[in-house]
Amino acid sequence: MFNFFKKNQEIVAPVTGKVIDLSQVPDEVFAQKLAGDGVAIEPTGNEIVAPADGVLTLIFNTNHAFAITLKNGVELLIHIGIDTVALKGEGFTRLAEQGTKVKAGTPIVKVDKEFIEKAGYSLITPVLITNPEIVKDINGAVGTDAEAGKTVVIDYKMA
Repeated sequence: MFNFFKKNQEIVAPVTGKVIDLSQVPDEVFAQKLAGDGVAIEPTGNEIVAPADGVLTLIFNTNHAFAITLKNGVELLIHIGIDTVALKGEGFTRLAEQGTKVKAGTPIVKVDKEFIEKAGYSLITPVLITNPEIVKDINGAVGTDAEAGKTVVIDYKMA
């Protein structure tokens, strides 16, 4: 009954760039929201930061993706690029360790944009809520030019 008093939760851009709809991601798993719901960013920046306060619960060995669990139980996945796992970590430098508490804006991974793009990979970065069943009213700031660690790219309410 008092749900209208619940404040929207916010997720900021993990990388500077243009926010796009997941349906525009050239990978069906992301485009069809099979891995979660959210947005994607076409990066212009090369530093990937935490999009919210939480615990860095997973960084893939290849450093191409990481997960953060928020205090409210929401789980985020930031997947840097499409099929970039094939680079086996080349072009990615880890800046934070798994298991650490992070604040929105904490640097997590640095990418060598030139190297990755020259290798033929897209750096479109999906930003996903991987347990969307615990939230509602997910809104993405599609079309926004976002600044890493500052611009809100997703807002939602807890279910």
